[in-house]
Amino acid sequence: MDFAVVVPTKIDDVGYVAHAENLGYTHAWVADSQMIWSDVYAYMALAAERTRKIKLGAGVAIPGTRIAPVTANSIATINRLAPGRVILGMGTGNTAMGLMGQKPYKMKAFGEYLHTVRDLLDGKEVQYTYDGRTKPIQILMKEYNFINLEDRIPIYISAFGPKGQALAGAFCDGLIISLPRGGPLPVAMERVRAAGKKAGRSMDDFYTAALVTMVVQEPGESITSERIVRDYGPSIFATVHYVYDKVTREGGEPPDYVKGIWKQYADFVREVPESHRHIALHNNHYMYLHPAEAEMVTEELIRATCIVGQPEEIAEQLQELERQGLNQVMFCPPVSSQYRLSEDIARRVMSRM
Repeated sequence: MDFAVVVPTKIDDVGYVAHAENLGYTHAWVADSQMIWSDVYAYMALAAERTRKIKLGAGVAIPGTRIAPVTANSIATINRLAPGRVILGMGTGNTAMGLMGQKPYKMKAFGEYLHTVRDLLDGKEVQYTYDGRTKPIQILMKEYNFINLEDRIPIYISAFGPKGQALAGAFCDGLIISLPRGGPLPVAMERVRAAGKKAGRSMDDFYTAALVTMVVQEPGESITSERIVRDYGPSIFATVHYVYDKVTREGGEPPDYVKGIWKQYADFVREVPESHRHIALHNNHYMYLHPAEAEMVTEELIRATCIVGQPEEIAEQLQELERQGLNQVMFCPPVSSQYRLSEDIARRVMSRM
């Protein structure tokens, strides 16, 4: 099992990735959310210069905020600084688009975008349409080493539903899910493999990573202790934000694990004028809890959205996920506690794996 940190992108704290490398983490995923955090590629460039082994991924880049040729150029530029250590993670943009009051990128357009980026990164000529005009394009002057296309850049996609997971299996190098948002891992893997088989692909090297909140309890500590709510609450409530956004946008019923707080949370959100709810929903994304949200972090919510327990219990749960096909577990602590929590995971959980 590989272990990764997800970085809330703060441009003057790139030392965190070097610290994670020294602790034994294999990957660092740099988030792309332009309305709240620093620029993903600026951060990755600095991190590339300060590390030697850790793999650097855009985690995940959003197609709705950059045209495909720009994304291809950006990740290939980072690949020049960290050859062979770079991964392009991409997603449809629940947070990045939501903070602008927009819907996530549509799946059909997402697939077309990915194919354009893949072909450009493979050095191919692409028929590219912009503003209704289609012309051939290609990355030029490769021999002058402005970018690096020699070391292949894998593309992983973040996908929680069947269409996205099928796209990953049919076309991409890896899948990123978020437990429990992506559904049970065996179900996701079945979709991936079925799509890969249909496309005639070998899935031997396909890579699967999951964003998981790992709540490491102290001996005798309550699962809803003040420390746990403070340190892990922002990650836990990111799931609630996602579910609320999805249900209010698409309809349907919320999953069972949030039904106990659904009315309370919906009433809390409605305190904000409708015109600004898209901002309020994500403005503390993974960073902190509003006091009203902290009151809603229940034992039921923690157990449903996290891997929780003593270090040996967490290791056992991770080993089961590994048997189900998971290659990597990643976690995203708040900036205020990221050093302490990443050290804690390395010392108490990674050492048991």
